[in-house]
Amino acid sequence: MQVEGGHLNRRTLDPTKSPHHAFGSQLRSSREAAGLTQDQLGERMGYTGTYISAVEVARKSPARKFARAADKTLGTGQTLELMWIGLRRQGFIDGFPEHASQEARAAEIRIFEPNIIPGLLQTRDYAAALTTSEVLRGSITEDQAGERLKFLAVRQRLLDRSTPPLIHAILDESCIRRPIGGADVMREQLGHLSDLAARPNVITQVAPYSLAGNAPFRAFMTLLTFTDRSVIGYTESVEQGYVVRNEETVRAWEADYHRLQVEALSQAASMAMIRTAREELTR
Repeated sequence: MQVEGGHLNRRTLDPTKSPHHAFGSQLRSSREAAGLTQDQLGERMGYTGTYISAVEVARKSPARKFARAADKTLGTGQTLELMWIGLRRQGFIDGFPEHASQEARAAEIRIFEPNIIPGLLQTRDYAAALTTSEVLRGSITEDQAGERLKFLAVRQRLLDRSTPPLIHAILDESCIRRPIGGADVMREQLGHLSDLAARPNVITQVAPYSLAGNAPFRAFMTLLTFTDRSVIGYTESVEQGYVVRNEETVRAWEADYHRLQVEALSQAASMAMIRTAREELTR
């Protein structure tokens, strides 16, 4: 057991566990070689000691500017920045790994998705069609696509726990109309949505086109509620994921989500729309 900079650190680092753990281990080794505590390093870099600790034990995924600042402060050349580039080769945007780790321990997951079926509800073929498109665009490599699919399969295990979380997903109508992967893949995906919605812990609603500009969200967002009733949010831009803990922001998102629940189609009407969309793919 070690106390550093006011933070109790019980974790032994294993750099072979993942690229994020390797980054954290290198950061700690470089910091200790420089004779700095977590608080001291954080102060010099413009971060808190708590944040430094979280990066070292791979609870947080660092941004590139963090890696650059650490290299500059610790005199490590481009060591950490190059390791950061290695992290990016996993094909995940910053912020997403932290969100996924929080999602895994949530008691309730509320999702709004404006464009595609949410990852937790995707079939493998649907997810593969999405990653294949990214490979063709040059956004990720084939290896990264494979890693994404493996990671998604691990995330989806929470659906089959003995006590799974409550999942409430509100999908923009475009999610069920856009034939990702072609008719056969989309037909299977829509059937999967219907099967999941039959589970007692899964609620699926469709926000119809008729809502027009009245839908409160313009981007993907998730609200995670934990057993202690605390709530955090998550959203993404094109290049960055954001885990949101600001209570005022989270409360506003919850209020908007409640309004959207009322304005979206009921689960019964949503399932009817999904069945119709699936039938149209057979014509």
